[in-house]
Amino acid sequence: MQLDGQIAVVTGAASGIGLAIAQSLAEQGARVILSDINPEPLQQAARAMGADFEICDVQSDAQLTQMITGVTQRIGPIDIYVSNAGVLSMDPTHAASTPDDLWQRAWDIHVMSHVRAARILLPDMIARGGGCLINIASAAGMLTQIGDAAYSASKAAAVSFAENLAIRHGDDGIAVHVVCPQYVASPMLGYDNAAPDDLPNDLPDGLITPRDVADAVLQAMADGRVLVLPHAVVGPYFQTRATDHAKWIKGMQGLNRRAKTAQARSASDFSKLV
Repeated sequence: MQLDGQIAVVTGAASGIGLAIAQSLAEQGARVILSDINPEPLQQAARAMGADFEICDVQSDAQLTQMITGVTQRIGPIDIYVSNAGVLSMDPTHAASTPDDLWQRAWDIHVMSHVRAARILLPDMIARGGGCLINIASAAGMLTQIGDAAYSASKAAAVSFAENLAIRHGDDGIAVHVVCPQYVASPMLGYDNAAPDDLPNDLPDGLITPRDVADAVLQAMADGRVLVLPHAVVGPYFQTRATDHAKWIKGMQGLNRRAKTAQARSASDFSKLV
């Protein structure tokens, strides 16, 4: 697939999945603009790629609008927009214990940043008869993320919004892809890498690299596939949830019990060392 000359913006692009997708798009000929809230790693990544960059907090409607309109005015109409920025909160105790401000943060970053970007971009894309919106959600949006209810709920909404985009605007020539990876060796999981290729070769089972996600995204773009599942196991899990919900809930309850047992064991082992 060749993307020569197409203008692509990637948010959350200073590291991890965002950086890997930005690099892959650039390798296919796109002119990529990296965007992130963190100035120093963003500038380093952009310098290494020879790419433009825009500092932006996607929680802010004003900053997001300024970033997108600024790129459009300085460089040209955006052909590909990758809404990738994301955060984890983790429930302090029970499933409703995360405070309202962190719920709002998850909603603004995982849902409203997608909505606000599409609100700005769609009129021009529709008028031009083409464009590509790539929303990075999560397998948690199709299943759940044990221990982070705000993440799970907001990612589910992100999946739903992407589906609405695809349904409403497929006939307008707008390609929509919603990406639902499971566990990725990115800074969000403690892999503090600036280069997605510089990762350990012996990753745990089920953990994939940001480059694996980027490869899945580019393949979905070539195939015209809306739902992108970089982890093959997510599809069967989702089918079980849809066809035998009670079985799926029981399975997830069992996973939750095992996680709590593992945490208790780790805490006990640590207490013996101090």
